[in-house]
Amino acid sequence: MTDGYTATSTIAIDAPRDHVWAVLTDPGATKEFMFGTELVTDWAVGGPIRWRGIWQGKPYEDHGIVVAFEPGRRLVNTHFSPLSGQPDVPENHHTLTWTLEDGAAQGQTVLTLAQDNNATPDAAAHSKDMWDSLVAAVKEIAERD
Repeated sequence: MTDGYTATSTIAIDAPRDHVWAVLTDPGATKEFMFGTELVTDWAVGGPIRWRGIWQGKPYEDHGIVVAFEPGRRLVNTHFSPLSGQPDVPENHHTLTWTLEDGAAQGQTVLTLAQDNNATPDAAAHSKDMWDSLVAAVKEIAERD
């Protein structure tokens, strides 16, 4: 797999890291911030992760592997979506890296989501737009709970 272009979205959230982490890893919250997706995983490093749902009237099941699980700090997983129209081969998989850091204000968290292996700058920009929306939804959930 090549690294291609990376799409990165970053947002400051007025909630502590452990709370933001709980939102990221809770299947109920995931359903809310990931466009209605059902998350299925046990978070074991090396284990599977699946996202199931319906997108534009079509059922889908994206899949990947949990690469790193560092509570309150970092989550890394691979990702492939059959909706991409590409063959399910490693060179078409992305790596999603979720990083949580302390923000400038006490009790604030900076969440960064990076997706590698975008084929073109336009594909990276499209991914960034989608991830910007997603991290904004994580912020909304974390700040209201």
